[in-house]
Amino acid sequence: MAILFTLIGYVVYGAMASLALWGAFCLILTWRRVTQTRFRNEAEQNEFFEELEPPLNGGKFDVAAELCDDDRRAMPQLALYAIENRKVGMNRLQRRLVERFQQDVLADIEHRLSWVSTVSKSAPMIGLFGTVIGMMGAFSNLSSGAQVDTGKMAEDIMFALITTAMGLAIAVPLVLGSASINIQIRKMEDLVSVGLARLLDNMRTVVGRG
Repeated sequence: MAILFTLIGYVVYGAMASLALWGAFCLILTWRRVTQTRFRNEAEQNEFFEELEPPLNGGKFDVAAELCDDDRRAMPQLALYAIENRKVGMNRLQRRLVERFQQDVLADIEHRLSWVSTVSKSAPMIGLFGTVIGMMGAFSNLSSGAQVDTGKMAEDIMFALITTAMGLAIAVPLVLGSASINIQIRKMEDLVSVGLARLLDNMRTVVGRG
């Protein structure tokens, strides 16, 4: 029985280590994705539009498209899509732009973030499983009928406490990181909403004039 508890202990430690690495990896990837996709503030977005609007309003769509093509952030890519599909009609274009932002940007980020959430929820549960296993080992030692091995009992209780602490140590940073990323996502959505309104106003002017 003691060997079984020891083997389960190694499995729990391995699972906790794997969760910690996977959660940190997903969190870093998601953070990088959000950072690479959004403008840092409205002033930075305004600088982009100040550079884009002269060729766009002048009907130089190739020049405007080239400015957007080199910028992989969400708003420039949406502007590029709008330029390339300017002839589909403004109502349809507006709907497609919103759908594209949801599918190509937000869906990808939320998929990555869902893994972080899964790890942050799973780690305390595996930690609790380790706690139960550790206490079972301690009580098994007590009920053996032989002289109680206090050293072994201390190891089992320590294992129970360590797994609990590990679960919390993994979950808490991930929860805080996820909350921070969600704030950045909300800010990006607000900036993109403002940017789309400005872009569509310019497109209506250009298309109407053409």
